Amino acid sequence: MPKHKITLQYLAKNISIIIGLVLIWRGIWYVLDGLDKWFFDGSHTWTALGGIIVGLIILYLPDKDLKEIEKL
Repeated sequence: MPKHKITLQYLAKNISIIIGLVLIWRGIWYVLDGLDKWFFDGSHTWTALGGIIVGLIILYLPDKDLKEIEKL
């Protein structure tokens, strides 16, 4: 297994990817909160259930199994 040298450029690139992903999820979270307020009078139940269903479908579709869940 080759060892990778950790450089400032390597760290900066990975930190920027992490920050970008966090900001995307933060935006999605706020949009879903807005939909809760608009459609469901602030109840998170329906979007939570929808999120679980969509998440399971996303995990199932590529391999036609849910083995990713076993890793948790």
